[in-house]
Amino acid sequence: MANLSATLQYEFADGRLCTQALTHRSAGYPHNERLEFLGDAMLGLVVAEEVYRRFPDADEGLLTRLRAALVRKETLAELAAELDLGAHLRLGEGELKSGGFRRASILANALEAILGAIYLDGGYEACRAAITRLLDRRIANLSAAEMTKDPKTELQEWLQARGRPLPTYRTTRVEGDPHDQHFVVECMLEDALAPVTGEGRSRRHAEQQAAERMLARLLGRSAGGN
Repeated sequence: MANLSATLQYEFADGRLCTQALTHRSAGYPHNERLEFLGDAMLGLVVAEEVYRRFPDADEGLLTRLRAALVRKETLAELAAELDLGAHLRLGEGELKSGGFRRASILANALEAILGAIYLDGGYEACRAAITRLLDRRIANLSAAEMTKDPKTELQEWLQARGRPLPTYRTTRVEGDPHDQHFVVECMLEDALAPVTGEGRSRRHAEQQAAERMLARLLGRSAGGN
């Protein structure tokens, strides 16, 4: 724990929280899933705050894409590997034998749990400081490709990273003359409660708007419209 605290630049007052954050459900109870839930929420809030501050000219759609690039599971798994978090995990025998300490999903979830534990142990500012230290280089080095990635691609990558079904798009209405048409498109997910709609002067533009709104819904932000 001392080595991990040094790497995180945070020392837990309550070491039990750190132990719980590193305990996969395969190793018994209390495990880290509740802390993961809390850490995920803290991560989303702090990253949203950081990109809002660091990219003052970015519109809401771009801010959403920037945040998604930073909080996706691949990024978290990379950070966890850099922290050598796998060496500290408490796993059940089956997960140990199958190499769970290297599995991206387990690493990413454990990192979120650690952030949740820091929040409970030290409060918002301590958690915010830990997150900004972890992500500072990545925020500074966000590529132009990430910043300009279209919403359909971003939504697809976000869903794929979480093993969720890909979206489908359905044109529900086309209005206007052939040279001046207006399209309304629905974006639907098999595991979502309701579709969202997008509109535009081309089918592509309508699909992009619908994808942006669906991504905003999944990330808990408003992108306007349905």
